[in-house]
Amino acid sequence: MRSVRTISRKGLNENNIGYFISGFTEGEGSFNISLRKKPDYKLGWQVVLSFNISQKDVSVLNLVQETLGCGIIKTRKIDNLHSFDVTNADDLTEKVIPFFQKYPLLSESKKRNFSIFCEVSSLVKRGEHRNESGLKKILDLREKINEGKGRTRKYGINDVFPI
Repeated sequence: MRSVRTISRKGLNENNIGYFISGFTEGEGSFNISLRKKPDYKLGWQVVLSFNISQKDVSVLNLVQETLGCGIIKTRKIDNLHSFDVTNADDLTEKVIPFFQKYPLLSESKKRNFSIFCEVSSLVKRGEHRNESGLKKILDLREKINEGKGRTRKYGINDVFPI
């Protein structure tokens, strides 16, 4: 049986932990915007925002969950990979986004992804995802997040608005 390590917070203050989590997120975290088919929705689609961090060792994820005061930790049985996930819209706008505004990300790609994530979150909070022009704007922004090799999308803009 694996032993679980605990992270000592001795000598760490709130700022140190905040910057640690921000740095950890640089390498292991992700801000995501996904779509789900929902026939009972006016436009037939649900916009789902999420923040996650995956890691083999759960101890840092426990620290992140405790610090942010939200999210769930899941464990994938096939390979014992742990994932900290926040999908609740209120938790994203009231806890996750303010946290990374206080402890900013440093890399250009993560800053860009976070900025896009914040913009989409704001659009969703205002209900823009419920009208065609707002949903198109969200999908255009979504195309710019997490760019690069390995990115996959189950649904794209052409699935939502066929040409």
